[in-house]
Amino acid sequence: MKFKQIAFTVFFSAITTLAVVWGYSKYVKDSNTFGGQTAGVVPANYAKQTGLFDGGNVPPPPGAIDFTVPAQSATPAVVHIKTRTNAKQISNSLPKTQRQQNPFSDLFGDDDMMEQFFGKRNNVIPEQRASGSGVLISEDGFIVTNNHVVASADEITVTLANKKTYKAKVVGTDPAYDLAVIKVEAAGLPYLIYGNSDDVKIGQWVLAIGYPLNLEATVTAGIVSAKARSLGLNKDKAGAAGIESFIQTDAAVNMGNSGGALVNTEGKIVGINSAIASPTGYYSGYSYAIPVNIVKKVVDDIIKFGTVQRAYIGIAYTSPSDLSEEVKKQQGIPIDAYGIYVTEVPTDGGAYAAGVRKGDMIIKVNGSMVSSGAEMQEQVSRYKPGDKITITYLRDNKESTSNVILKNKAGNYDVVKSEIATEKLGADLVTLDPKKAKEYGVPGGVIVKKIKAEGAIEKQSRMKDGFIILKINNKSISSVDELRSAVGKEKDITVSGFYPGYDGLYEYPFLLENE
Repeated sequence: MKFKQIAFTVFFSAITTLAVVWGYSKYVKDSNTFGGQTAGVVPANYAKQTGLFDGGNVPPPPGAIDFTVPAQSATPAVVHIKTRTNAKQISNSLPKTQRQQNPFSDLFGDDDMMEQFFGKRNNVIPEQRASGSGVLISEDGFIVTNNHVVASADEITVTLANKKTYKAKVVGTDPAYDLAVIKVEAAGLPYLIYGNSDDVKIGQWVLAIGYPLNLEATVTAGIVSAKARSLGLNKDKAGAAGIESFIQTDAAVNMGNSGGALVNTEGKIVGINSAIASPTGYYSGYSYAIPVNIVKKVVDDIIKFGTVQRAYIGIAYTSPSDLSEEVKKQQGIPIDAYGIYVTEVPTDGGAYAAGVRKGDMIIKVNGSMVSSGAEMQEQVSRYKPGDKITITYLRDNKESTSNVILKNKAGNYDVVKSEIATEKLGADLVTLDPKKAKEYGVPGGVIVKKIKAEGAIEKQSRMKDGFIILKINNKSISSVDELRSAVGKEKDITVSGFYPGYDGLYEYPFLLENE
């Protein structure tokens, strides 16, 4: 009888264990299906989280406020990133309109004459060092961090919580999201499992993990105080393409936390810490993280395609909360309107084909309510060109639902190739119109339409918008495609061209980032 009881106990324990393993494996499989992670695989750093490995501890009972288990699971997968940027020379060559601002021109002549006597003057930016944080997302060394942590770096070093140090290379970046993927050559590394930022609730506990102020790995706790916050930070860095929908928390975050993890009490990553709201530059109460559902898509695109496959509905819009009562009255918008007010619908966009028109009020995207541009961006940014989404809108107080097939920036459904050359230079480039080229007396060229912050042009020269590039390393170019080919994988390049309406050719030397 005693033997039967023992056998029954062993049998029951075995069945229970198998059920728990199956259940947790399914739980993990449903969570980590993007950007380098293998579905169903649990990294060893979650041993104490599951109670299934190495005799690990069982998590605290529901409702108990104890952050030790998620902190122990997540900390090994958050890394310290240190960067070095080489000293660079900045050319002082300027178009004549700016040269005339030289206060010594009246005494010594203009800059052209001064250069004949003294040679070209160059300023030197000294070597710069900085640090931030990053999150391992795969066992073979893929790391996600903020773009501003690694932008322009010539050397990137990654140190794990166990003090092991590796050299890292940039896989790809996207200033519009302020995200970057870097990689170290290693295997069997700890990494964080993706959570679901849609499930994050205002008031829930979260942990911020990173390397603030050059300290060792640091864990702070707080609650989620808001979602879909837009601060305008990425717009400053990436022009109109800046995309933001931050998770706001009161977990203490300081300089150096950028690129680190925001995790829930299960130890899963729900965001990448990116910014703080502070008059001093140090933590003053609020910090902001990029939702992990956006992060997963961006990381996946960068790993697969080298660049983010950004999708567009095909509308211009504003939030009713941004409009005055007078404007609402003029436009026939209800004072208490909720949603996104459509101000323009290009006829070649997906929204127009789906029946959306100017004056419509979009209230849902894929069934999720939207009341701000940030909320809509967060929904749309998860998809790529060619994907179909459902939008619900109001017209004359009548609700309609349509399917929109998203397009890329060029207005088609093609996969967008990596714009390595334009990313390195840091500018929006447009092929010069043949009629304009004939008017200027040149065979062709490329217009520097908009210089972006943090790029080589902005950091290493005094080039201005409107410059027309004629040559790269003395090789004539007449289109953006030819410019891409000319730049290729070159590190040292010289850009030659002119400013319409001004005499003379100008040269700008650049030392481009390593890939």
